[in-house]
Amino acid sequence: MTLREIIRHKGSFVHTISPCASLYDVSVRLVEHHCGSLVVCDERGPRRTILGIITERDLLGAAAANGGTLVDLCVVDHMTTGLITAHPDDTVEDVMGVMTEQRIRHLPVIEDDELVGLVSIGDVVKAQHDLAIQENFYLKTYIQS
Repeated sequence: MTLREIIRHKGSFVHTISPCASLYDVSVRLVEHHCGSLVVCDERGPRRTILGIITERDLLGAAAANGGTLVDLCVVDHMTTGLITAHPDDTVEDVMGVMTEQRIRHLPVIEDDELVGLVSIGDVVKAQHDLAIQENFYLKTYIQS
């Protein structure tokens, strides 16, 4: 199974935020959308440019370092840069290995320099689980016939 199949099933919409937004804005958006990360994009110009990602972990680190206040802190100063990304044709097995090895839970999916989706470790585990159930069904059917 590839990431393209996961994105086709879950949808390609990705929640984003501006680099000049406050971390308070990030926390509101994360709660509002029930998600664990936002892709940081510069939306000026004809194409949006991906600058990084801001996660729950980044928020907690900033809050701990700054006495809990998030209103005066800017996304650009606390986001994760140097993104690890995937391609829609990458396999679930390969992506699971990368996410485990790099200790990341959210992976932007890029095709032709465009953000086409975002997969979480939960998406990857679910896909792997669904595949195992399907294989189990076919093996049982084969054995019983």
